[in-house]
Amino acid sequence: MNMPYPSTMKVLFIASEADPFVKVGGLADVAGSLPRALREINRSSTPEAMKIDLRLVIPYHPQIRREQYLPHLVAEYPIHSANGDILAKAFSLEADGLPVYFSAGDPIDQETGVYSADLEADGYKYVLFSQACLELARQLRWKPDILHANDWHTASAVYSLALRRPTDPFFQHTASLLTIHNLPYLGSMTPSALESFGLPPAEHAELPSWARQMALPLGLLSADAIVAVSPGYAKEILTEEFGSGLVVFLRTLSAKISGILNGLDTHKWDPTTDKDLSLNFSSSNLAQRLANKTFLQKEMGLEINPHLPLLAMVTRMDPQKGVDLAVAALRSMLQSKEAGLLPFQMVFLGTGNPVLESEARQLEQDYPQAVRARILFSESLSHHIYAGADILLMPSRYEPCGLSQMIAMHYGCVPIARATGGLSDTIQDPDESEQGTGFLFTPPKSEALVKAIHRALVMYIEDPSGWRQIQLRGMQKDFSWSRSALEYLKKYKSLMSGRKKV
Repeated sequence: MNMPYPSTMKVLFIASEADPFVKVGGLADVAGSLPRALREINRSSTPEAMKIDLRLVIPYHPQIRREQYLPHLVAEYPIHSANGDILAKAFSLEADGLPVYFSAGDPIDQETGVYSADLEADGYKYVLFSQACLELARQLRWKPDILHANDWHTASAVYSLALRRPTDPFFQHTASLLTIHNLPYLGSMTPSALESFGLPPAEHAELPSWARQMALPLGLLSADAIVAVSPGYAKEILTEEFGSGLVVFLRTLSAKISGILNGLDTHKWDPTTDKDLSLNFSSSNLAQRLANKTFLQKEMGLEINPHLPLLAMVTRMDPQKGVDLAVAALRSMLQSKEAGLLPFQMVFLGTGNPVLESEARQLEQDYPQAVRARILFSESLSHHIYAGADILLMPSRYEPCGLSQMIAMHYGCVPIARATGGLSDTIQDPDESEQGTGFLFTPPKSEALVKAIHRALVMYIEDPSGWRQIQLRGMQKDFSWSRSALEYLKKYKSLMSGRKKV
C-alpha cells in the first residue's frame, strides 16, 4: 500500500548562483526562478498543489552585496576534512517568502569570483559547499524529503547523500534529483577535494576509470533522478556527439533520465511592462514595437530605416554559441551580390573568448554601415535588442535549453537557430509546420546558417503578413515557469513516495 503524502514537502535546493543575489550564467536564472515558481504552486488551487517548504542555499560569494540583503547568522558548524575541521557559517534571509541561505567560510570567503581561474581551488570550494549544505539541514533540524542539486558544483552532495543514507537516520528518506544544465563541465578538478572530504572513488562497470572521482559523474551515478534542462537535451546526452565520453555509462542510467524544459521569468521579461523599453507593446499592439527598433538603430549609430531587417546576437562569446559561424555567415553574405538584394543590419552584444570578440569587432570595421559589435555586458541594452531587433541568431553547436530564443519570441524577435537541444524543443520552422515561430538549420556550418538567414530575410521582405504571423505565434507561446514547476513537483512527489518505502 502506498503511504499517504505528508502535508508538507521539504526541498533543499542547492546551486552555485541564483538571481538576483549573484549571476554569471543561465544557472542563476533557473535557481532564481524555479524555487519561486514552486512556491507559487502553494498558492494555487490545482490538484497537484501541496505545501512546499523549499529552501535555497548558495555560497556567500563576496560579490553578494551584504549591505543590500542583510542576512543574519543562523548556524556555525564544523565540516570534517583530512586537513582538519573547517568552520562553516550559514546566514539567512527571506526573499518574497522564499527562505534563502548563504553558506560561508574558507575558501568561499577568500575567492574573488563565483568561479575561479584556479580550477583546483574551485573544485575544493564547491565540494566543501556541497558538504556544508547537507550539514546545514542537520543543524537546522530540518529533514529534507528532496535534495535538488544542479550541475557539477553541487553534484558531490548527491553522492555524499547516497553514501550516508544506509547508516544515517537523518537522511534515510531523503531522495535526490540532479539537474544537468551543461554536461561537458564534469568537475574534472574535484578528485583531490573529494578525497579530502572522505568521498571515495566509485566502482561501476560502465563508468570510465578517468571519471570515477569527478563530481558530476558521481552525482549522476547516485542520483535517484536525473533531469536535463530540455527533453531534446535529455536525448542528446545519450549520443556519442553530446555524451562527453560518458555515453555508455549514461545509457545504463537512461531509466532515470528525463527532460524538463527551463522556463522564462515572465515578470522580468515582459514587453508590456519592461521599463528599459522606449515604448511598451504586446501582441495586440505590435505596431508600437517599431519605436524600439528606431531607438536601437539610433543608439547603435546605424541607418534609421524601418524596412531594413535588423539582426542581433545576445550571447556569451564562446565557440559553443556558434559566434564564429555567425561571423563567417554574415561576412559571406555581406561580400556576396545577395547583400545588394537582401540588405540587413547586425548587432552583436556579449563578452568572452578574445578571438571571437576580435572577429566581431573586425566585421564591424570591415562593414561599418551594417555591423555593430558591442563587446560588453549590458542587461539594459539586451532588453533594447530583444525589443528592437527583427531577428535573433542562435547558431549554437549545442544548447541544453537556451533562454535567449524564449525571450526573443516573447518580444516579437524571430529566432534563427541550430536544431539542437532546447532550441528544437521551443522553435518550430515554418517550412515544417503551419505554427512556425522561427527558422532552424541542422549542420553546424556557416553555409547552413546563410541559407537559414536567407530564408528569413526573403520572408521578412516579401511576405510581411507571414512574418507578422510568425512574430505573433512566438509572442503567444507559454514559456513561463509555472508549467515546468508542475513537472518538477510531480517528479519530487514520485521520488518522495519511493524513498518513504525504504
